Amino acid sequence: MSLFVKFNLILILVFAIALVPAAYLSDQLLQGNARTQIIQHARIMMETALATRGYTNKQIKPLLAPRLAEEFLPQSVPAYSATEIFNNLRESNPEYTYKEATLNPTNPRDRTVDWEADVVNAFRANAKLTEVIGEREGPLGRSLYLARPIKITDQGCLSCHTTPEMAPASVVKAYGTNNGYGWKLNETVGSQIVTVPMAVPIAMATKAFHTLMGTLVGVFGFILLFLNILLWFVVIRPIKRLSSMADAVSTGNLDVPAVPVKGRDEVSILAGSFNRMRISLVKALKMLEDE
Repeated sequence: MSLFVKFNLILILVFAIALVPAAYLSDQLLQGNARTQIIQHARIMMETALATRGYTNKQIKPLLAPRLAEEFLPQSVPAYSATEIFNNLRESNPEYTYKEATLNPTNPRDRTVDWEADVVNAFRANAKLTEVIGEREGPLGRSLYLARPIKITDQGCLSCHTTPEMAPASVVKAYGTNNGYGWKLNETVGSQIVTVPMAVPIAMATKAFHTLMGTLVGVFGFILLFLNILLWFVVIRPIKRLSSMADAVSTGNLDVPAVPVKGRDEVSILAGSFNRMRISLVKALKMLEDE
């Protein structure tokens, strides 16, 4: 195996060894950044829902309060307003969802499904838990969900949810007497859950990873080509000349020209040594001929 081939094999091996941890770390970093971006989007959605709830509670509900005794208006309910806004968003972005999942809701559409009930029960089991982040497979692909507890901290909220007898007649007329009652102060009754698709950010991270790896391989290929050119002109070609001169001298051809010596590196020193050895050998043979 030639020196040229050995040199290239060593470089390729070193690159391959270095590429494995670099690829792993780059993939983890890009995927982590993508997940962080998704969580940030989920938090923005959550804050939007909270802002909608606050706006409804402070500005819309007081305006509609005089009519609530005779007619129930769901637009006065903060949870309803937040849900409706995100339902409008889903018309163009069906993969984004928002739900105020409740174990015992007044409105049946807010009732928890199995995995949502698990999230709510996690909040009920740990009062210090303020946020849950997880991933799940859905009909539109993998998604990330962010959940926060719905806790009854305002005594006014219980006016509609203690017993049917205490609830406004308009609420009982709209939703009946079976659902949404028995709530207690400081009880966690549900969870705000936003769901954000992961496909696009993860795909972008994967594409960035492939681009990065392709760039690294391309840069390595360029460096390898450049080093091969240097190796050829600085090491391989001078050594080949020395080898040709040594072969010629070994067969008795003492008229072979000396190898040019340029620079003061190890190859130049070796070439100078070969030239001096050839001259010494020529002088020695002439001395033997003269005798």
